[in-house]
Amino acid sequence: MALDERGDVVVGRVAPGPPGEAHADAQPAAGVVGAAVEDHRDRLVARLGEGLQPPDEAPLRALAVAPPAVRSRAHDVVAVDDPLVHAAHASTVRRMTDLAPAVRTVIERCLAVKPGENVVVVVDSTLQDVGEALRAEAQRAQADAVLTVMQARGEHGEEPPAPVAEALAASDVFIAPTSRSLSHTHARKRATERGARGATMPTVTADMLARLMAIDFDTMRARSRAVADLLDAAGRAHIGCPRGTDLELDLSGRRGMADDGDLTAPGAFGNLPCGEGFVSPLSGEGTVVAQSLASIGLGDALLTVRGGRLAEASGPEGEELYRRLIAHGEAGTNLAELGVGTNENATLTGNVLEDEKILGTVHVAFGASAGIGGTVSVPVHLDVVVTDASLTIGDTQVLDAGRYVL
Repeated sequence: MALDERGDVVVGRVAPGPPGEAHADAQPAAGVVGAAVEDHRDRLVARLGEGLQPPDEAPLRALAVAPPAVRSRAHDVVAVDDPLVHAAHASTVRRMTDLAPAVRTVIERCLAVKPGENVVVVVDSTLQDVGEALRAEAQRAQADAVLTVMQARGEHGEEPPAPVAEALAASDVFIAPTSRSLSHTHARKRATERGARGATMPTVTADMLARLMAIDFDTMRARSRAVADLLDAAGRAHIGCPRGTDLELDLSGRRGMADDGDLTAPGAFGNLPCGEGFVSPLSGEGTVVAQSLASIGLGDALLTVRGGRLAEASGPEGEELYRRLIAHGEAGTNLAELGVGTNENATLTGNVLEDEKILGTVHVAFGASAGIGGTVSVPVHLDVVVTDASLTIGDTQVLDAGRYVL
């Protein structure tokens, strides 16, 4: 049972019941008043407000059709005004409508797609709808846009198939809404080095994209760049939180970067939805108590960092994180990133793509760092988020118990 493109109720191949069953004790489905049926490509289509007699067919009561009340066939019939059906349909329409401004922002403002440019949108099967919306918007900008669908990768940072890597490298613009991040892959880095500008969007949802892109871009950009400038100039940073985070980081010689949505220059690369300033630290020592962990979700993990590597982890989520990282050898435990969220629309959801952007939070990551100014190449990069964080960069306080004070 479904609504077709005209808003009609479509009943697929209704099974016949015993003779007379359809009219013996049958009651019309709720809201189907004076409805009609018509034969339409082997389907029965009910329309509101039409007579019960279809053209050139016997009256409906002559058809041996089981009534909705028959338990075994109830799934074959849905009332026209069933509030659950209408709610689901309206919700889908609303989500897609809300997504349109965000998609335009990605194509027009963030990437500034131009007529005639080659645009590659890379997705796996779970995000084809979002990918197609982006491809269609790029096409409306008169770009030559294609959608490439690949099998989902097993982990964040795992390389895409070779044909996808070649498509990225050959593009002018790439967009990657995928269930696993391509940000820290050789394929993405090679595309960037060849001058393609692009954005990765790992684990993005339509709702997330719509909410997080509906921000004051100028304010978010100013915050992100202010944080990046501090990270660039400082030699150290310290993170604390009420749950026990106490991490000292060495930033010597490392360059701060802003993920502020400005991806218009050749070779520009960032994460969308946007909103952070970040750096790849040289090293770090101390503890991190994380409440959101990439690919795992919400939790309360205690992580111990020694010599710039994740040395110990406790709690179910922490142990799972360590297992995923150490599966790639010691390099998988590398302290890869320090980031500061700057997006006021982001909220804690268990999806790290959003959680790491929350204004007033800090995140650190482990694994690959070569794509963001570090030296470690490994096919994994997993972020964890610290809430209610206090952060000092150099001698400047940036966060105070979850409040942005810069």
